[in-house]
Amino acid sequence: MRHYWFKPKRFWKWFAAYYPVSKEGWAVSIVLGAAFLGVFCYVDARSHSASDTFYGVALPWIIVLLIFDIVSFRTGEYPGWWKRRGGRGTDGIQ
Repeated sequence: MRHYWFKPKRFWKWFAAYYPVSKEGWAVSIVLGAAFLGVFCYVDARSHSASDTFYGVALPWIIVLLIFDIVSFRTGEYPGWWKRRGGRGTDGIQ
């Protein structure tokens, strides 16, 4: 049995997210959460308005979210509701 760091959770009908289920998953989540907070504090201390803060944190936050998405997808359980590309089996044989 494979050791997963994250598991998928489905919200409503179209939305899904990963949540941590192991120590490694929690560690990644805490580090990336600290990165969110660090970026915000750094940008907010140097900006003059709320729009400056928003424009300053938007790109770094998108990058952090992409990193989290890649890590959680690679180390997490495959969502059962997604269709696999190769057909019925995982090896592409129909």
